[in-house]
Amino acid sequence: MKKIVLIAILASLSFTGCKNKKEDKTDTPMTETPMMEEAETTMASITVKATLNAKSESNVSGMVVFEESNGVVNMTAEMSGLEPGVHAIHLHESSDCSSADGTSAGGHWNPTAQPHGKWGDAAGFHKGDIGNFTADADGNATVTFSTDEWCIDCDDATKNIIGKGVIVHAGADDFTSQPSGAAGARVSCAGIIEAE
Repeated sequence: MKKIVLIAILASLSFTGCKNKKEDKTDTPMTETPMMEEAETTMASITVKATLNAKSESNVSGMVVFEESNGVVNMTAEMSGLEPGVHAIHLHESSDCSSADGTSAGGHWNPTAQPHGKWGDAAGFHKGDIGNFTADADGNATVTFSTDEWCIDCDDATKNIIGKGVIVHAGADDFTSQPSGAAGARVSCAGIIEAE
């Protein structure tokens, strides 16, 4: 008899415990959705860094950072060792910066076969035609640029910047001379190799 009572008490406790656990589970809000959304947001941002190395016997060095988020690529280039004044910066066809004068990076990146020009010009421009910037009296400069015409490591060859090169020129781009704006020597080069 004692054995039957003990079994009944244990069964009652087990049932109550299960019931309480079930109720707790129902009353507790799920936390999986916010975590999944956070993971998706993190995955949407891609960053690539490229180191600028001196070319053509210059002292120009620096870092270029590309970050893609929500379909827009933001570029920030920080440079030093420049001659004070106006210089051009472009994306070129290749990430090969092996030559002493930077010519191994090829011509301007122009996947849509447009004439050289100023970015956004109705007459046409290369996807690599970023434009001009001014170095300060100490030879330092920061360039920022944003566009939805580029992407990082995507399947669209007319937008993907992976495998391209960043070239800084000794002079300014005149935006009219073909095929490259008569910007002078290539004083620094960086290869955009791969996403982090």
